[in-house]
Amino acid sequence: MSKIAVIYWSGTGNTESMANAVTEGAKDAGADASLFTVDKFSVSEMTSYDAFIFGCPAMGAEVLEESEFEPFFVEAEKNISGKPVALFGSYGWGGGQYMRDWEERVKADGANLVADGLDIENAPTDENLVECKSLGKKVAEAAN
Repeated sequence: MSKIAVIYWSGTGNTESMANAVTEGAKDAGADASLFTVDKFSVSEMTSYDAFIFGCPAMGAEVLEESEFEPFFVEAEKNISGKPVALFGSYGWGGGQYMRDWEERVKADGANLVADGLDIENAPTDENLVECKSLGKKVAEAAN
């Protein structure tokens, strides 16, 4: 059974809703998936996991949240080479360019990007939450 960490930051609750659905999808696929807010997960714990699913909304000028998530991710990305990784988040403007930039960053880090980043405009709909569950399932399958 693969061990997956779902690590996210959420300001309005949109990305948190997505994180819950992603985690549920991974668990439904048989993974040992754990959900963490970014402030409750230490980079030193990464060696205990087989795969990672990161979630963060677009902030400001289409960037990752800068006070908590970005500093964490700078350290975390040193540990994702060769690992199955997926990305998700929400945005309110800009068309989700931050997600495409984030995908390129993760690929450059040598991670195995399991699927295209899942970016949802504003609050996730029921249909979007099904997509989130599917993303969790894809990572669980890739980690086995």
